[in-house]
Amino acid sequence: MRMRSACAARGLKAFPGNICRRLRWAPANMAAAAEAALARLVAPFLLLAAQVACEYGMVHVASKNGGPKGKDYCILYNPQWAHLPHDLSKAPPLQLRNWTASLLCSAADLPTHGFRDQIPLVARGNCTFYEKVRLAQGSGARGLLIVSRERLVPPGGNKTQYDEIAIPVALLSYRDMLDIFRRFGRAVQASLYAPNEPVLDYNMVIIFIMAVGTVAIGGYWAGSRDVKKRYMKHKRDDGLEKQEDEAVDVTPVMTCVFVVMCCSMLVLLYHFYDFLVYVVIGIFCLASATGLYSCLAPCVRRLPFGECRVPSNSLPYFHKRPQVRMLLLALFCVAVSVVWGIFRNEDQWAWVLQDALGIAFCLYMLRTIRLPTFKACTLLLLVLFLYDIFFVFITPFLTKSGSSIMVEVATGPSDSATREKLPMVLKVPRLNSSPLALCDRPFSLLGFGDILVPGLLVAYCHRFDIQVQSSRVYFVACTIAYGVGLLVTFVALALMQRGQPALLYLVPCTLVTSCAVALWRRELGVFWTGSGFAKALPPSPWAPAPADGLQPPKDPATPLSPQPPSEEPATSPRPAEQSPEPCTPEEMGPRAPTGEPGSLAEHEGPDQAQLHPVAQPGTVA
Repeated sequence: MRMRSACAARGLKAFPGNICRRLRWAPANMAAAAEAALARLVAPFLLLAAQVACEYGMVHVASKNGGPKGKDYCILYNPQWAHLPHDLSKAPPLQLRNWTASLLCSAADLPTHGFRDQIPLVARGNCTFYEKVRLAQGSGARGLLIVSRERLVPPGGNKTQYDEIAIPVALLSYRDMLDIFRRFGRAVQASLYAPNEPVLDYNMVIIFIMAVGTVAIGGYWAGSRDVKKRYMKHKRDDGLEKQEDEAVDVTPVMTCVFVVMCCSMLVLLYHFYDFLVYVVIGIFCLASATGLYSCLAPCVRRLPFGECRVPSNSLPYFHKRPQVRMLLLALFCVAVSVVWGIFRNEDQWAWVLQDALGIAFCLYMLRTIRLPTFKACTLLLLVLFLYDIFFVFITPFLTKSGSSIMVEVATGPSDSATREKLPMVLKVPRLNSSPLALCDRPFSLLGFGDILVPGLLVAYCHRFDIQVQSSRVYFVACTIAYGVGLLVTFVALALMQRGQPALLYLVPCTLVTSCAVALWRRELGVFWTGSGFAKALPPSPWAPAPADGLQPPKDPATPLSPQPPSEEPATSPRPAEQSPEPCTPEEMGPRAPTGEPGSLAEHEGPDQAQLHPVAQPGTVA
């Protein structure tokens, strides 16, 4: 976003006091109460209005003697002093003079010949911005850059001072000042300009494809795996390697504990970011390596080599005698995670590796965590919906800096000594050159929670689709709703030019769409309680005979048709070609009703008991 929340903080602190000073007729306690009430009423409007005064710009620096190619540096300026041109070609190159040894707070700090047609660099402190820029303008300067060792703040003033000053004034970081003279030497010229921000960056298309693709693939995979494991009898040909991890059902208590942990961790990161960021990086390395292994394992098991196992041993993991190919896969996944951990701050290419590991992590979580009912889905999504709104839109009124805790933690605090960024996001660099990309956030971000939370609902919809044989109408509708919600998030981001809580738009889109489909199909009651998953439907004692002639196994103690007591059952054998022997469950395949707990006959109703060889409930991706 181009507008800094620090601009709003100055206005919010001054406005109530100015109004209350006019209420001199009121008692002291009445004035205090009025001040507090006015602050609460006008704070939201002032936050938006005061932000207009603070904008990011650029200073283009090049050597006067023709050295290295010119480079842009970030500046923070106040357009109420003087406007900057939007085009670099309209910004005249002026000599940049290093005068940082002086604070420029009195006439004695001016050079003998002044700053005629120059842009001086002066140190910040000891006097107001107005005093510095008034002295610089009086000595012939065409602009003023104030070098700050601290966080950049907008150079503010009052209306009378704004009318008096006709040259631009901006803040430049001390680190950038050192880089300028190290790269270009002392003879440099600079141009101040502020190009317009594009409405929407093209990198949003890449984020949209990655997010929607992850939700669709993860939801389909999680639903198919869960249904197949519930309805089919697995073959354990490869022993322990082929056994899949058990899914974890989310309960209301787990939801509450999870939200409390999220809130606590976010607040701790806000206050102790430089210490806890390395803990989060370590957790991400371990979790992403596990997720990458989980995603690649089904493909590696299809390879025709490496099936031999390690020799018998007593080591903690190797005593299970894993296959060589699976061991090599584990080493590869750990190596990829370690490479990212070492080169995570390489902005040129490390973001590609982080996104790949992040997608694998999201797919693994969607496959492992399961919401058993739509009631559980609604509870989780609504609680996190409020959580996201609070930490993005409400916390700016509670923090001293006026910044959102969620945005501050996700993008990394500007005053962080480590300069580390949290890896729990999909990130894509901005594809255009703009002050926002240079100054504030060079990457567009989408948190993993904005993928995982709606993705759990998509996975539930896919499981329900297969249970009611609805041709995946719930799954497709919920996935499309997620894509629409993400597009609405991008539009809100472009219009408001500030970080957005994506769940504010994703949760209503996905929940309302799922409910609408259930109402349209008249299945809302079953969809809400998850019938068939939370509890078994009434079993059918006998399934109708399939068309191919396969018969269900016969119970030797119960005849298929009752015989009169006076008659003896026929004992003459039937011809061989007309007397098929009853098939065992293994011969009939995994879809035959076996009467065992968890079999298909126990989960399907009377209308769904007939089996067809082509009616697959789902396949593992």
